[in-house]
Amino acid sequence: MNLPYEWRVGWRYTRAGRSDRRNGFISFISGVSVIGIALGVAALIIVLSVMNGFQKEVRDRMLSVVAHVELYDALGGPIADWHAVAAQARKHPDVVGAAPFVPAQALIARGEDMRGVMVRGIVPSEEAQVTPLAARMASVFGRLQPGGWGVVLGSELARSLGVREGDTITLVAPSGQVTPAGVVPRLKQVTVVGLFEAGHYEYDSGLALMHADDAARLFRTGGVSGVQLKLKDAQRARAVGDELSQAMPQMLVRDWTHTNRNWFEAVQVEKRMMFIILTLIVAVAAFNLVSTLVMTVTDKRADIAILRTLGATPRSIMGIFMVQGAMSGVLGTLSGLGLGLLVAFNIDVIVPAIERLLGVSFLPGSIYLISKMPSDPQWSDILPITIISLILALLATLYPSWRASRVQPAEALRYE
Repeated sequence: MNLPYEWRVGWRYTRAGRSDRRNGFISFISGVSVIGIALGVAALIIVLSVMNGFQKEVRDRMLSVVAHVELYDALGGPIADWHAVAAQARKHPDVVGAAPFVPAQALIARGEDMRGVMVRGIVPSEEAQVTPLAARMASVFGRLQPGGWGVVLGSELARSLGVREGDTITLVAPSGQVTPAGVVPRLKQVTVVGLFEAGHYEYDSGLALMHADDAARLFRTGGVSGVQLKLKDAQRARAVGDELSQAMPQMLVRDWTHTNRNWFEAVQVEKRMMFIILTLIVAVAAFNLVSTLVMTVTDKRADIAILRTLGATPRSIMGIFMVQGAMSGVLGTLSGLGLGLLVAFNIDVIVPAIERLLGVSFLPGSIYLISKMPSDPQWSDILPITIISLILALLATLYPSWRASRVQPAEALRYE
């Protein structure tokens, strides 16, 4: 391939800058700039991949307990025929499962201990179509029978109350019962028939499951309060929810991203801040190219003058040094990209090796629910990182290249 001479000369200067012993200091500064860009790009890819991994891990554990989409009566009343609502929702091609439920808040009392909990009334045989937890623990959830007044508690909730399977606890409904003596809270003795552990502290410590018929009677909802839906792709919950809202105007539709909006917004803000902070590292390394190119221009004044006398235009001289700086930026970016992807895809091997070497545990199982460092590299993060790094490196070459194009041949050769 016959490249323009600006590219050939720029590439030659780049190679000479690495190997010419006379310009050792310039080579050192240039190498530091390349290494800085590489480390900055790698750090961005690794950190964002780990954050994506943690977000995916928490999201998967959350979605093992909750449905992707929930349907409620738009007027706030019970759903008279949940089978008809589920059948209508199943007409959407993305809906693969439906189950009724009765959500409520209550207090659980055990002796002098009392905890506020979210109670969810379910039909065990239908719930397995919607949540992976119910499918995985079908035998435990199957113990919830209508009229049996059994309850399945989260493991952390049971531990905090000091109860085990077979113990009796008291459920206190939020709305009282009016008697001649005044308003008396409604109490119901229920039996713990099983425990579950989803791996998500919020649900393990604050969720109690009981049969939908028992929940409807205790909380006087008049029947099923809503219908839960499972989708083929949980990431399309918001779009599917909007489509169901148009198709079923009599229903109020809420998806899991809306239910857990605060948590996901906090994660996105943190991710954006980390992106900005780590991009500054890349920016500092990229603008080190400015000093490298300024010193290179000073050293190559005689070469610039000779090229000018041979007919090179100021634009061509500027192009030569832009190519030299861009090559350093491309080399640093690609090196960082390779290093970042290597670590991100093998972090499950690298972190345990470092833990064994140092004799420490970064994520102790006794403290954190996630004991392994997760990683989920996504091209939606990697591509912007690569493009921004290349743009910063290119911007850093503009001023030194412009200075090189302003060199006057007579002035440069006067003392040669």
